[in-house]
Amino acid sequence: MSDKDDLIYDEDDSVAFIQNYLPQELKGKFSNDDINYIVDLIYEFYESKGFLDENSDDNAEIDIDEDELIGFVVKNAQKDGVGKFAPEDITFIVQGELEYCDSINMFD
Repeated sequence: MSDKDDLIYDEDDSVAFIQNYLPQELKGKFSNDDINYIVDLIYEFYESKGFLDENSDDNAEIDIDEDELIGFVVKNAQKDGVGKFAPEDITFIVQGELEYCDSINMFD
């Protein structure tokens, strides 16, 4: 069994990583629940685009339109009454989530 098989995505670690990733001016602006909600929306977006499809080619390059993803998060957060998040703030959470996934070699 390889190390990759042992990697487990940890929601609490992800939130802590993103909280640390946020620039100083955004620290304290997002609760852990806010970040969990936004990360859930990120994966909902991935699923809607077929990026998480088990039948997809593992070697295929996935090109994520970050502007579309951020728009999806902002729109759904407003629709769900969770909050009015500025797109530029969501960008840091999206980037933080991607960095967390890279740190655990999730996409290798």
